[in-house]
Amino acid sequence: MNFDEYQKKSRKTAIYPDKDNNFIYPTLGLAGESGEVAEKIKKVIRDKDGKLDEETRDMLKKELGDVLWYVSQLATELNLSLDEVAEENIKKLYSRLERGKISGSGDKR
Repeated sequence: MNFDEYQKKSRKTAIYPDKDNNFIYPTLGLAGESGEVAEKIKKVIRDKDGKLDEETRDMLKKELGDVLWYVSQLATELNLSLDEVAEENIKKLYSRLERGKISGSGDKR
């Protein structure tokens, strides 16, 4: 499955207020789900001595799926193709890599 196919399929499950005219809802959902990923990782450090077990990997896989769902809905709300977002990101990263600017900070590296 490619990103555009996922975007179309996942859109059928999008039920929220003012869908197709509401970029705020998926933005808030993305922040929440990203926080859940971070929380699970934090607990691996606190409770499992930093060792990732299969149960936690499975939970993280589900949470990452939720993150992807919200990224997809936000892209749709912004009228962006998820494939194009991914392609543009890889171009940016490879350009930084080729110029020796992969580390550091700032979008204009």
